[in-house]
Amino acid sequence: MASHRRPKQPSRARVTVLTTAAAAAVAISSQAANAAPSEKPSKDEVKAKVDKLYQEAEQATEKYNGAKEKQEKLQKEISTIQDNVARGQEDLNEMRDSIGLAAAAQYRTGSMDSSVQLFLSSDPDDYLDKASTLDQLSSQQVESLKKIQDKQRELAQDRAEATEKLKDLASTRTELGNKKKEVQDKLAEAQKLLNTLTAQEKAALTAEQERASRSSERTALGSGAPASGRAAAAYAAAQSKIGSPYVWGAAGPNSFDCSGFTSWAFAQAGVSIPRVSQDQAMIGTRINSVADLKVGDLVLFANDLHHVGFYAGNGQILHSPRTGAYVRYESMKTIGEPFRWGVRV
Repeated sequence: MASHRRPKQPSRARVTVLTTAAAAAVAISSQAANAAPSEKPSKDEVKAKVDKLYQEAEQATEKYNGAKEKQEKLQKEISTIQDNVARGQEDLNEMRDSIGLAAAAQYRTGSMDSSVQLFLSSDPDDYLDKASTLDQLSSQQVESLKKIQDKQRELAQDRAEATEKLKDLASTRTELGNKKKEVQDKLAEAQKLLNTLTAQEKAALTAEQERASRSSERTALGSGAPASGRAAAAYAAAQSKIGSPYVWGAAGPNSFDCSGFTSWAFAQAGVSIPRVSQDQAMIGTRINSVADLKVGDLVLFANDLHHVGFYAGNGQILHSPRTGAYVRYESMKTIGEPFRWGVRV
């Protein structure tokens, strides 16, 4: 006989839990549906972030330039030392050969004296002490041995110096690679941000920069005599490159970073200045007040002096600003970094 037992009713507690869970699910679903999408950063917000990344990239660029310059200097020094060692070894071999020939001649005649035997000792220093005491050497032989000893010491010092410089070079190359990666990472991040802008927003940013540059150029024109003949020649060379693109690590003649631009321009005037902005800050005569600056003076910005340009008069500078920009005039007020001092070369 079939059972007609009534199905078991769910407990009140279980019904309450299920009802609460269902309500929560509906609420969450409703919130998700009604949630506003994450807001896209505005053009000005993107510009502010990009400008900061460009400043950080420029800081890394100047450190990269410094490491690269150090690498080139070390390579030259190591090459010179190695050349000296090679020549010194040839000289030493000739000294030893001359002694060997004398010994061979005495050996063939069966008359090698004790002085020559000691002279070819594996411990010349010990021999020299003994020979001097025993008065077994002529003054000429003593002088020859001293020359060999001096040359051996000189070569040992040169080799030790080369070894240390090679270690320094390896460390510098590592630093160079790290700074290169840092620059590239900053620029890639900036480009990613710029890619979030519409074509219209990008065009608006470019137009703003061009208007500011034209305004600065008008303000700078006719702003007074350059600081010196050398400054005038360098400034004229710099003006000839207006419109050239900023490229990090570049020093002309078709693209520049900030310190590459100033060092290239002075080179056209026949004046050699350091490659890196921090080093350029330490040459010439320091000018602490903007009011005392003259056209053609170098102007340094930022607490770590990572940016440099030419003073163009009336509070304007001529410089290679940053990635994505070009050599142009700009107001010192819009650089985004504090003015530190000027340098009159």
